[in-house]
Amino acid sequence: MHNHPKQPFPILLVACLVIPALISQPTFSAEPTPGKFSSTYTESPIRNKERRHWSFLPIANPKPPTVRMNNWPKNSIDRFILARLEDANLTPTRPADKLTLLRRVTFDLTGLPPTPAQQKTFLADTSPKAYEKVIDRLLKSPAYGQRWAQHWLDVARFAETDGFEHDKTRPNAWKFRDWVINALNNDLPLDQFIRLQIAADELKPNDPSAAPATGFLMAGPDMPDINSQIERRHTKLNEITSAVGQAFMGLTLQCAACHDHKFDPVSQADFYRLRAVFANILHPRNSRPFPTIVKEKSGKSPATHLMLRGDFRRKGQPLTPAFLRITNPNNQTLKPLTLKSSSGRRAAFANWLTSPNHPLTARVIVNRIWMHHFVNPLVATPNDFGTMGDPPTHPKLLDYLANHLIKSKWKLKAFHKFLLTSATYQQASRRSDNTRAATVDSKNKLLWRMNRRRLSGEEIRDTLLAITSHLSKRTGGIGVKPPLPREIASTLLKGQWKPSLDKADHTRRSIYIFARRNLRYPIFDTFDRPAADTSCARRARSVTAPQSLILLNSSLSLDSARRLAGRIFTTPNASTPIMRITIAYEFALSRKPTSSEITLATAFLIQQAKTLASSNRKPADLALPIPIPKSIPTSQAAAFTDLCLALFNLNEFIYVD
Repeated sequence: MHNHPKQPFPILLVACLVIPALISQPTFSAEPTPGKFSSTYTESPIRNKERRHWSFLPIANPKPPTVRMNNWPKNSIDRFILARLEDANLTPTRPADKLTLLRRVTFDLTGLPPTPAQQKTFLADTSPKAYEKVIDRLLKSPAYGQRWAQHWLDVARFAETDGFEHDKTRPNAWKFRDWVINALNNDLPLDQFIRLQIAADELKPNDPSAAPATGFLMAGPDMPDINSQIERRHTKLNEITSAVGQAFMGLTLQCAACHDHKFDPVSQADFYRLRAVFANILHPRNSRPFPTIVKEKSGKSPATHLMLRGDFRRKGQPLTPAFLRITNPNNQTLKPLTLKSSSGRRAAFANWLTSPNHPLTARVIVNRIWMHHFVNPLVATPNDFGTMGDPPTHPKLLDYLANHLIKSKWKLKAFHKFLLTSATYQQASRRSDNTRAATVDSKNKLLWRMNRRRLSGEEIRDTLLAITSHLSKRTGGIGVKPPLPREIASTLLKGQWKPSLDKADHTRRSIYIFARRNLRYPIFDTFDRPAADTSCARRARSVTAPQSLILLNSSLSLDSARRLAGRIFTTPNASTPIMRITIAYEFALSRKPTSSEITLATAFLIQQAKTLASSNRKPADLALPIPIPKSIPTSQAAAFTDLCLALFNLNEFIYVD
C-alpha cells in the first residue's frame, strides 16, 4: 500500500473500514441505536492446518549447522548461510576492502558517510579489533538513533499532521519522534520499547519521559471534522488495531474489520476482541484533535461489540478483550492489570506481546533489523507473516536470530554488532569469478555476496550537508521547515509551510524536517519516502529521471557543490589540483581516486575552466565556491564546483557497496 504515495488514505482501509460504514440502508439510522444488536454472526474455529503455518508455530531453537569451509565463519550466522551455499555448491565472495566496509557500516548505523579523518584512522589501525572499534564508536554516536529512528517511524506511520483535506498540524507529535531517537540511543531493550508504545501510561504512569511513547497508537491519519464523531472513533480504533497488528505481529488485520480474513486464520470476532483492548482510549469531543499521547476514560470500560460488515451502525454480539486465537494456542486469558485511572488492558496485552513464547514478535523484529543491514529481509514481506506473505529464505536462521535476541535481553546494539561482525555482512558486493552463482541464485537469496543499497533521500540530503560542514547539530523539538521551491509551496493552503525563521534550522538532520502527511519534502519524495497513511515496512527502490534531475539541478545540490569546493580550497594540504581532486573523492565517495580518475578529473578542470573563461560571464553568474578562493582565477574556481557537482551525480555517490 505504501507504493501509492498520492493516495490521501490507503485504498484497502477505505474499502474495509470506510465504505461499509457509508452504505446507507433504510432500516438503520444515522447513528447506532443504543441497546440493540444483531446476533447473526458465527465465528469459525481455527483448523489444525492453519495452526501449522510456519509463523504461527513456536519459535524453534536450531543449532548452527556444520560446514566444510570452517575457516570462513566469524560467528554462528555464517554457518547458517554457508550451509545453504554449500548445499547449492556455491562459495561466498571475498571480503570487502577496508574503505568499502567502513563506508557501508557507517551509512548503515548513522546514515552519514565516514570523514576523511575516519578513513585515515581505520586504514592505519591494523589491530584485529579495528573493525569492532568502528562499530562501537558508531553505536555510541547520537547519529545512530537519528538514523535508526526513521526506520521505525516508517513502520509507525508517523507524521505531524492529520492528513486528509485540511491536514491540520499536530503540535506535539514530534515528542514521539524524539522519544524513539532517545530510546534507541539509550539502548532501551526492544521488549520495553514495544511495551511502552502500547501502554506507557499504564506501565510507567509516574514517568513523564515515557509518556510520549504511546504516540505510536495515535500516529495514524485522522479526520477530526467528519460528520459523525461515532464513525470517527470507530475508524480510529480500527486503524490503531491494524497498525499494532502490522508493526508488532506482522499480520494484516485490517480486512477482518469487515469480514473474516480471507486468507489468514483471523476472524472478525478476533479483530474486535483485540480492538477492545484499545476501546477505553479517550475520544475528543466537538471535532477536536486526538491527543498525541494516549489517555483513557476514567471509570468503567465501555461495552464492545463486533460490527457487522465493519459498519459502525450495525452492532453485533458483545465481546470481551482477548488475544488473537491463532497466536494463543493455550487460550491464555487477557487479565487486565489493576490500575486506578486506567483499564489495564493495554499493559496486559503489551506483556503478552513481548512474551518469549509469542511466535511472531521476535521474528518480526529481527527480520526488520536484518533487512536494514542486508537490504533484503529474510521474509520478503515484513508486515505480512501470514499465509499470503512470502516464506523465509532461511527459516532456521530466522528462528535462531529471534532466540538470540530474546536471550540477549532484547538489546538492540548488541544485536547490531552480532550481525555486522559476521563474515556474511563483510563480503564484497561484486565478484567476477563466479558466473554460476549469478545464474543459480540471481536474486542473491542465499547471500553469496553482499547486496548493494541505494541511499534514501534523507541520507543523500544529510550527506550533502555533512561533507560541506554545513549540517546543523541541533536536535529535538517540533519539525523544522526549510524553504520549498515556489512551484511546490504555491500548491499548499496558506500557512501550511512557513519556513523556519532561524536559518540554522534549515540544515538540521532530515529526521527533524516537519513531516506533513500530504506533502513530502521534495528530495525525500523523489527518492521514495513512503506516505505516512499506513505502516511502511519496506521502502520502494525506484530508479527514475527526476532523481538524476534533482541531483544535477536542485538548489541543494548546487549549493552543496559550492560549499564543498570552498571547504576543499581552504584545506591546508590542498595546494595542487591533484590534492584537491583527491580530497573531493574522499569526501564524496569515501576513497581516494584511481590514477585514471585523476587524469580524467584534471582534464575536465582544464577544459571546463577554458570554457567558462571564454564565455565572458560575470563572476556573479558563475557557480563559485563558498567561500571564494582569492588566489585562484574565477573560471578555475567555478570549474572545481562543477567537478564536485559531477561527483554528486556519480552512481557511486548514492549507492553503498
